[in-house]
Amino acid sequence: MIVEYIRYQIDPSRNGEFDDAYRRAGALLDASPHCQRWEAARCVDDPEKQIVRIEWDSAEGHLQGFRQSADFKPFLEATQPFFNDIEEMTHYEVTAKGLDSLDGSSASD
Repeated sequence: MIVEYIRYQIDPSRNGEFDDAYRRAGALLDASPHCQRWEAARCVDDPEKQIVRIEWDSAEGHLQGFRQSADFKPFLEATQPFFNDIEEMTHYEVTAKGLDSLDGSSASD
């Protein structure tokens, strides 16, 4: 599993527009066999900060699977108004995890 973080700095007056865009884009992520889950979050302390977290089955699943699919163009169209607000868009490998271990067994096993 690879986690993609997209960090945005967005004027709070655009929060509703951003939320709507990711609801539309999220439906396309939900339809992808490569996307395991996703979430969008707004910073409580600084509402200009937004983070989108997407779990992909692999970097290849994201880059060659989702990005080559028919759903990628409408995903870009939904999120394009916020491209200039991106501060970071990076893939990360999960190295530690709470409650459940990385191999899928629970911490109590």
